[in-house]
Amino acid sequence: MLSPDMILDATLLPAMTVALLAGLLSFLSPCVLPIVPPYLAYMGGVSVSELAETKAARRRVLLAAAFFVMGLSTVFLLLGIAFSALGRALLQYQDWFLWIAGVTIMIFGAHFIGIFRIPFLDREARMDAGDKGGSAFGAYVLGLAFAFGWTPCLGPILGTILSLAASEGDMARGTTLLAVYALGLGIPFLLVAAFFPRLKGPMAYMKRNMDRIERTSGLLLWTVGLMMVTGQFTDFSWWLLERFPALATLG
Repeated sequence: MLSPDMILDATLLPAMTVALLAGLLSFLSPCVLPIVPPYLAYMGGVSVSELAETKAARRRVLLAAAFFVMGLSTVFLLLGIAFSALGRALLQYQDWFLWIAGVTIMIFGAHFIGIFRIPFLDREARMDAGDKGGSAFGAYVLGLAFAFGWTPCLGPILGTILSLAASEGDMARGTTLLAVYALGLGIPFLLVAAFFPRLKGPMAYMKRNMDRIERTSGLLLWTVGLMMVTGQFTDFSWWLLERFPALATLG
């Protein structure tokens, strides 16, 4: 017999999966992927050619990238706390909140698919972090600036995860979703820093297929929004627990 507590626990798993995929799609977005190599090189105080040719440079950049990821994770975790608190405050209006959030996410998805374009979502408000390259602290500051400055560009995908966090109405669970999103966005930075020469080809391929990546992002967002509007997240959670009862222990 499935208890209500088990259902609540299971809803976190599909949300975490969406958050991880959303972080990866954010990394692959047109305003992030093209700037990754020069951004990493700047953070590590090396040139792009050094990043591609020397292991010592890659080790230095990898350390900087780790602090960079900690910086952007700090911002996303704080957003998770804030939106979880908002969701708790609006708990009595949760049905309306989920419907409005779902419709908004579907609009974001339509923007990415290309049905229409929302102009302010095609811009990024980059913050000037000054001359912060070449040090761990500087990389952390750049991570903070990146999370704040690229928020308009990442808005549709990030907004989806923030909506899921708010719908949880629980600070720990909402913050977990933002932590998973930060991992999905941050881990690819670390992989590029560590294996840049091997990843130049795949990155070039992804740049050439950016339109397809955007449409995939849009389809994911639209589907998540529709599931929130129709209550399919709960139904999906029932299905997960019925097929995989061990998931009840993960909440």
